[in-house]
Amino acid sequence: MRRPSPSTRKTAVPDPGDSPGPGATAAQLLDAAAEVFAARGFRDATVREICRRAGANVAAVSYHFGDKARLYAAVLRETGRRAAAVADPARDADPRQPAARRLEGFVRSLLSRILAGGPASLHGEILAREMIEPTEALDRVVSEFMRPQAEHLNGVIRELVGPRVPAAGIRRLGLSVVSQILFYKHCRPVLERLYPDQCPDAGRLEELTRHITAFSLAGLRGFARPRKPPAAD
Repeated sequence: MRRPSPSTRKTAVPDPGDSPGPGATAAQLLDAAAEVFAARGFRDATVREICRRAGANVAAVSYHFGDKARLYAAVLRETGRRAAAVADPARDADPRQPAARRLEGFVRSLLSRILAGGPASLHGEILAREMIEPTEALDRVVSEFMRPQAEHLNGVIRELVGPRVPAAGIRRLGLSVVSQILFYKHCRPVLERLYPDQCPDAGRLEELTRHITAFSLAGLRGFARPRKPPAAD
């Protein structure tokens, strides 16, 4: 039985920004590697399986990317680009809209990535595995993909709840919003068994967006109101 690696140990991976541009074979390797890394993670993925799926010689990874680690860095960059082309919560926001509408837009944008399938979905799968078994690429993943979205969401929440909530509270509220969205991605096997009628798909994007937004806004309004001290006994 394979012993799981400690989550705190990072595998050395080059900076995702230092990836070569894809040629014909390289592009096939990127597509195949994205599927394998999403399914197995960096440590358990093998160059042999990636090349077999790409219909390429096992030496192709070394020729086009140098090694598996550099291929992984290139996959992170390429799948991130494709996912952003589908939806980018921070980029797609219209600052002229009310904060509640921008919250709805954030929820819709992130959900659309999860429900879209294809490259956008693969990027999310790879990121999920990266968080469980981090490599040296995690710092760049956080700075490029996660932090901009978190800062955008926290700014929207700040507008909704006002100045009385401390910064740490704003971050917790942001995590609470995102957790509702990620549940539909990471807990799908449970939903299929517990509530099959609640399994998400692209046709339910607007329904889920409205629900998560309404639930979140109701909770945020509670934090925006001054809290009464507990009644004395």
